[in-house]
Amino acid sequence: MQVRGLLLLLALILVAAAAEAGKNKKEKAKKDGSKCEDWRWGPCVPNSKDCGLGYREGTCKDESKKLKCKIPCNWKKKFGADCKYKFESWGGCSAQTGLKTRTGILKKALYNAQCEETVYVTKPCSSKIKSKSKGQ
Repeated sequence: MQVRGLLLLLALILVAAAAEAGKNKKEKAKKDGSKCEDWRWGPCVPNSKDCGLGYREGTCKDESKKLKCKIPCNWKKKFGADCKYKFESWGGCSAQTGLKTRTGILKKALYNAQCEETVYVTKPCSSKIKSKSKGQ
C-alpha cells in the first residue's frame, strides 16, 4: 500500500513539474517586450550574394526589430521569396517562340509582401522527345 501511495505522489509531482515547465516556455515566447500588433515587415535581405541566410527588418510605431530569415537559392527572383504561388501544369510548346508557359495564382503573401495575384512563367521547350515505350 505504501509503495502505491509513494508512486502516486511521485507521478503527481512529475505532472505538476511538466505543467510548470510548459507554462514557462509559453511566457518566454510571449516575453519579447512589445505590445504592438501592427508590424510592417520588409523583404528578406541575404547576408551575401542573392540567397541564403539573412534578416528582415520590421517596424511598428516607434519600435523596430530584426528577424532572421532564409532565401532558398532556387527561389523565383522575379516574384520575391515572400510570395507563394500555386502553379498549373506546363502548357504545350509554342512553335513560334520555342517556349512553354504556365500560370501561377497567389496562394500566400508572407510578411505583408506586395505580390501580384497572377504570374506567368516561361521556359524553353525540351529538345528531347519522350517515348512511351517503357516496359514493353
